[in-house]
Amino acid sequence: MASQFNDRNFDGLSEKFARKVYGGLKGEIRLAVIWRDLINALPEIETGPALRILDIGGGLGQHSVRLAELGHTVVYNDISAEMLVAAQGLAAQQAVEHLISWHQGPYQDLGELGKFDLVLCHAVVEWLAEPSKLIAELRSYVGDTGHLSLTFYNRDGLVYRNLIRGNFKLLDADFRAHPGSLTPGTPLAPDQVKQWLVESQLLLISCSGIRVFHDYVTTQRGGHEDPASVIAMELRYSVLEPYKWLGRYIHFIAGTKKGSY
Repeated sequence: MASQFNDRNFDGLSEKFARKVYGGLKGEIRLAVIWRDLINALPEIETGPALRILDIGGGLGQHSVRLAELGHTVVYNDISAEMLVAAQGLAAQQAVEHLISWHQGPYQDLGELGKFDLVLCHAVVEWLAEPSKLIAELRSYVGDTGHLSLTFYNRDGLVYRNLIRGNFKLLDADFRAHPGSLTPGTPLAPDQVKQWLVESQLLLISCSGIRVFHDYVTTQRGGHEDPASVIAMELRYSVLEPYKWLGRYIHFIAGTKKGSY
């Protein structure tokens, strides 16, 4: 069901989302890369003091719950009522449901929430009717010394995967995802997202690729058969040139102050 903004809503697909996106190694890789990047950029996530965190498009709630367990103040948002229920279930299992503020609806309706030390927005922008407006709106929630953690579906990774699979006709036409699939409809070029950061006066601090080789493997052999080894290699090459730019998703961390990137 579309919102008034015509942004993608996963009501009716939440179980499929949980199974396909986070039910296997793909989801483990995504979580491992994002968490590693967050800790590197903000060590205080693990060491304190407590941060104020906004999780837009929080989905199944893995990050919100983990951050609440560490003592941070978390505000969760998702357009999908089913996703919110699933996230609350996970939070209840970990006994932190009462420590998270829950907001169901389009992120555009969040209104005035104040400033945050960290804003998370993972795999949202590629589902929006107007993706170019997202970062500017997120910027309004980022505090003076705050950070934005953003992941997006990488257009270059999509092109490379179709080259490998011989789907040449898809490369000669505008990409159209099936409306019932979990393939995002708007893959984004990293340079375009970088430009949106610049326009919103945010500075890129770090960049990683998510699943830089896992999704391209057609025949598993050797280390591919060991999930721990796959995650270790994904973490290693996710930050190295040129491999990180082959990630199916890209993870940017940006801030209001110049970082090391």
